[in-house]
Amino acid sequence: QVQLVESGGGLVQPGGSLRLSCAASGNIFNTYAMGWYRQAPGNQRELVAKITSSGSTNYADSVKGRFTISRDKSKKTMSLQMNSLNPEDTAVYYCNLEGRTMLLQDSTWWGQGTQVIVSS
Repeated sequence: QVQLVESGGGLVQPGGSLRLSCAASGNIFNTYAMGWYRQAPGNQRELVAKITSSGSTNYADSVKGRFTISRDKSKKTMSLQMNSLNPEDTAVYYCNLEGRTMLLQDSTWWGQGTQVIVSS
């Protein structure tokens, strides 16, 4: 089993910053990529940012220049630094991991999600 636990969500005023973290644990043989997705009420879940095992990153156009994704392989953690937040960033943010288990099975895992609310 693979578990992903997010932390760091909360309420922040427009223009403020938050840092989300995701800790991975379990029988992970290899991690191909980790990412952050978000889902606002009434909307589909969308990719926010992704980082591969080689360190390559990609971001949604709406967050480029404001959000930064990073990963600590040794600690099996990933973070998302979010700056200049605006109300449109309000959503539940989910941690995602694409990898291979010790049984050599490829799969995708999701965290439970952490709420981010940007409001004055």
